[in-house]
Amino acid sequence: MNITQDKVVEIDYVLKVEGEVVDASEQGEPLTYLHGHNNIIPGLERALEGKRSGDSLHVTVQPEDGYGARDEDNVEVLDREDFDDDIEVDATYYAQAEDGSVLPFTVLSVDGDTVRVDFNAPLAGKVLDFDVTVRAVRDATAEELEHGHAHTPGMHDEE
Repeated sequence: MNITQDKVVEIDYVLKVEGEVVDASEQGEPLTYLHGHNNIIPGLERALEGKRSGDSLHVTVQPEDGYGARDEDNVEVLDREDFDDDIEVDATYYAQAEDGSVLPFTVLSVDGDTVRVDFNAPLAGKVLDFDVTVRAVRDATAEELEHGHAHTPGMHDEE
């Protein structure tokens, strides 16, 4: 079965940035996603279109098809008093936007009463190199299509 719209796909992957491994699926625990529903970055999803179980490929994804370009306007200075605890440089924290959504950000530096933070995705502006092996492809269930994502065993047991 080929990877097309509305298929559930399992892949093993290794992601490198500038030759350094920054992420990978765990052995025996492939990444499972619903194809065509923006569950993974666009450049990788396009490269997987038409592939089948057993296929292996190397995919280079440019920033515009990955996490986007870095935007220096997303670097801000916040008041130290906005933080509850000790602040760790390079740590990820979360802010709540006015619309209720949660925005992750990284602390760049602490200088007295101010904290310089970055709301860009950590991999924004980076060229992403993926080594991918397709492990399985199947039709999505009606429930998966309704939810807009693939389900893995035990995922919704508590609902």
